[in-house]
Amino acid sequence: MSDGPLNRQRLQERLLHSPFNAFLDLEVVNADPKKQEVIIRLKMRPEFERLPGTGYWHGGPIAAAIDIVGDYALAMMFGNPLPTINLRVDYLRPGKDTLTLIARIRRSGKTVGVVDVDVLNEAGELVAIGRANYSTATSAPQCKE
Repeated sequence: MSDGPLNRQRLQERLLHSPFNAFLDLEVVNADPKKQEVIIRLKMRPEFERLPGTGYWHGGPIAAAIDIVGDYALAMMFGNPLPTINLRVDYLRPGKDTLTLIARIRRSGKTVGVVDVDVLNEAGELVAIGRANYSTATSAPQCKE
């Protein structure tokens, strides 16, 4: 049972509990339960490059980050990460250097949560957008609809 929404520090701790999330080295910049929004930064590393030495992102780590950031937006409210039901990603332009992901909860129902995630480059341009659905049926307490 959760003691209420997770703050930035608690969300960061919970996020890095997963070895894969720790490998991505995601950094929670802001967690705002009132706005139901989470902002997370993802820094470029050679393992994430599409082609060696280019600094351009491969789509796989971007998609994984969208899924994780969307999940942890709901985890901020529910206290724990949730199973992913579906994930869609639209890539809009090549990403380079550090990315900022902004997740906004669109619905937090009894069985399904829906989160939209914008992925921005350092200039604030959209690199990708994602929408993911998560199963909220296995988590308690439930968020307000």
